[in-house]
Amino acid sequence: MISRIMTCKEAIENFVRDGDTVAIGGFTTNRKPYALVREIIRQGRRELYIEGSGAGGETDLLIGAGCVKLMVNAYISNGAFGNIGRRFRRAVERGELEFEDYSLDVQPLRFHAAALGLPFIAVRGLLVESDLERRWGIPAEKYRQDPKLPPAKLLIRENPFNPGEKLVYLPAPRIDVALIHVQKAAHDGTVRIEGPAFVDVDLAMAARHVIVSCEELVDPEELRREPWLNQIPFIIPSACVHLPFGAHPSQCVNHYDYDPEMMHLYDRACRDDELYGRFLDEYVYSLKDHGEYISKIGPDRLGRLKVGEKNYVENLARGNGES
Repeated sequence: MISRIMTCKEAIENFVRDGDTVAIGGFTTNRKPYALVREIIRQGRRELYIEGSGAGGETDLLIGAGCVKLMVNAYISNGAFGNIGRRFRRAVERGELEFEDYSLDVQPLRFHAAALGLPFIAVRGLLVESDLERRWGIPAEKYRQDPKLPPAKLLIRENPFNPGEKLVYLPAPRIDVALIHVQKAAHDGTVRIEGPAFVDVDLAMAARHVIVSCEELVDPEELRREPWLNQIPFIIPSACVHLPFGAHPSQCVNHYDYDPEMMHLYDRACRDDELYGRFLDEYVYSLKDHGEYISKIGPDRLGRLKVGEKNYVENLARGNGES
């Protein structure tokens, strides 16, 4: 049996290169691969092209650290803790980040096309009560010149099976690396996601390399007992990394809630360049790995986040009680 097990450092060193197109799983504050993202920042990766659907603080963190050249997305937010990624917004306003916008229903369709090995997918929605087909964040010339991008954001063509009807043809993304955090993974690479899978399965199927971080690293036999609950087969991941609390400060179904204290801290820090620099120093650069990060957060605080009705109510109250 081939083992897919690596450390976080090894996985990023082996599979993430400068200039790669990186797709990030999860959704806003849910099951985001924060530990993998922090390691990318530590290793100083640059010029990344980010593909996302419901991006959250993990993508904002990458942008704020100067790792991202271009982003294709539909939505970026930290939920109730920040209705837009502040470092993302600042980078766009300063001209430091190129950005293309698709709708939140269209991005998953693009990922599904890529998972199926299709070069494009045709949709109707962007022609109905939308101007996304006319408003391009990336200039047409850039699309034609950049080999990492398709020749155009989209094409509007006639439906060959229904003459007279117009359709929007969208390019499927070419993903170098997908980053996904899950509840369970086996030594052989089999993956089980509990709760909403979002676009993660399609990202895994579409990417050239897949790095999976997991809460629990289990024997393959455990996952084989109920194979219908497994979404990603063992042949897909390039690396599996055992990272308990690897989605912190986002939530992970059946394991822990999101951390309102950290979410509020991040929201305050990312409003100011100097404060943000201090935040990166304290929570990323000064820590050698995820283990040190978890130690810094502390067992008491992490224990309060673990799944349970009492903890959930307390976290909800703390989250709503801060401005």
